[in-house]
Amino acid sequence: MIRNLFAELHDRTGQETLVDLLKRPGVRIERIVSTGQASPPGFWYEQSHGEWVAVLAGEARLRFEDERTARTLRAGDFVDIAAHRRHRVEWTHAGEPTVWLAVHYD
Repeated sequence: MIRNLFAELHDRTGQETLVDLLKRPGVRIERIVSTGQASPPGFWYEQSHGEWVAVLAGEARLRFEDERTARTLRAGDFVDIAAHRRHRVEWTHAGEPTVWLAVHYD
């Protein structure tokens, strides 16, 4: 278990890493570290729960199906994603970790 949001950012496999920080009824908080990963072509997340997500470090582009262009998120930016709102990660920076804090809630 990590004790610091910026600890262990580099995964030796080169995969995106997801770590649950807290799980309680109706809420789950996770840290996500992306290093160039993006959603597969044509894939959209459509979750049955809400998700509040913030970029703590790095940079990403988040796309919503109902918006024309992707949103660029940088350190400090956050967005609340309503349940069933289709979205995808278009891009994350490959040269530096993008650290996300995601709060999944009912």
